[in-house]
Amino acid sequence: MQDVVRLKDVRKSFGSVNVLNGVTLNVKKGQVVAIIGKSGSGKSTALRCIDRLEKIDSGSIEVCGQLVDDACDINILRRDLGIVFQGYNLFPHLTVQQNITLGLTVVRKMPKPEADDIAHAMLTKVGLEARKTAYPEQLSGGQQQRVAIARSLAMMPKVMLFDEVTSALDPELTGEVLKVMEQLAEGGMTMILVTHEMGFARHVADLVVFMHQGKVWESGSPEIMDAPETGEFRQFVGSNL
Repeated sequence: MQDVVRLKDVRKSFGSVNVLNGVTLNVKKGQVVAIIGKSGSGKSTALRCIDRLEKIDSGSIEVCGQLVDDACDINILRRDLGIVFQGYNLFPHLTVQQNITLGLTVVRKMPKPEADDIAHAMLTKVGLEARKTAYPEQLSGGQQQRVAIARSLAMMPKVMLFDEVTSALDPELTGEVLKVMEQLAEGGMTMILVTHEMGFARHVADLVVFMHQGKVWESGSPEIMDAPETGEFRQFVGSNL
């Protein structure tokens, strides 16, 4: 299988703080990669660099064959990548359906009837078609996060990035969102997710990546969580399971 995302010796600092200290990671088409680690280990920064929300200091990132650098076509990159954050970032003055069709009609220049059909399909996929005329404030946090996922899926990305998407939700709502993500994984979507949900990572991921001090400290199949090789990973697993 081909690599659709490649990070090679990626380094990133904010002022005097080194956040990424030489991250190398290859993600294959259809693979589900769970990035775990303590707060401040560089997990979310790595995702933001892949989507070029942050510029790297050195190293290289490649997404679907395109080098993510100053010369890259951001429109193509954002077409290939969908990203969902902890915050839902929905437009409060637009209905659920309008939140999803906006990008299709404005960015993709798609006719409204076609965009409406895609919105219907994506809302059905996340179990919210019945709420298409609702406004974000009328939805629970879990429902809003599912709309955010549907909005990203509507753009037909090749890779989905999820950054701690359940961390602000209570357990019941977390389950709603994880179920949608699990269905995406079963459907063959390439996914890179930063998560603190260890059980979900163990159940759904093909590759688990433990980051520590801005580096990939250990990586492998979910079974590595049962037998950590380093004290740092052993301590992390012990305090999170």
